Amino acid sequence: MEYIIFILLAYLLGSIPTGLIVGKLGYKKDIREHGSGNLGATNTFRVLGIKAGIIVTVVDILKGTLAAVLPIIFQVETVYPLIVGIFAVIGHSFPIFAKFKGGKAVATSSGVILGVNPLLFVIMVCSFLVILYLTKYVSLASMLTGLITIIVAIVLQEIALTIVISILTAFVIYRHQANIKRIFNKTEPKIKWM
Repeated sequence: MEYIIFILLAYLLGSIPTGLIVGKLGYKKDIREHGSGNLGATNTFRVLGIKAGIIVTVVDILKGTLAAVLPIIFQVETVYPLIVGIFAVIGHSFPIFAKFKGGKAVATSSGVILGVNPLLFVIMVCSFLVILYLTKYVSLASMLTGLITIIVAIVLQEIALTIVISILTAFVIYRHQANIKRIFNKTEPKIKWM
C-alpha cells in the first residue's frame, strides 16, 4: 500500500507540465505548437529562450529529485527511493495533465539521480556539458551521458543504482528514436554557442 501511494505521488509530480505552464503563463505560448512540439527543456530553450529554458530544466530536475526523496522525507524505509523516482520519469514523459504527451525524460531522470547520489549527478552534468560542447547535439549528449553514468555506477559497485540507471538510459534512448535517425541523416538541429 505504501508503494502505491508513493508511486502515485511521484507520477503526479512528474506529470506537472513545466514547459506548458511556463510557456502559457509567461509567454502566452503553447510550446506544443512550436519547434519539435515537445514539452521538455530543449524545446523550451528553442521556442522561449534561455531564461524559460533554465526554469523548465531546473523544475523538471527537481520533480525527479523530490519524487526520489519522498520516502526519505516521510521516513518510510520499506520504500526504495529509486523505484519511486522511476515513476516521476514516467509521469514526465506521459503526463496525465497534458494528454500523456510530455518530455523525453532527461532532466527528470537526472533529478532522480540527484536525489539518491549527488556526486553521480555532478559527474552526469559535467559529462553532458563536455559532450554538448564537443558535438552541439543535445540529444546525443543526453544519450551518451546516460551510458557514461551506467559505467560510473558499475565502477562504484552500486548494483541497484546501475540497474535503475540502465532502465532510465534505455528509456531516454527509446524516447530519442527520431533524434537518432536525424543524427544519422545529419538533419538534427545543433545548438549555437554564443
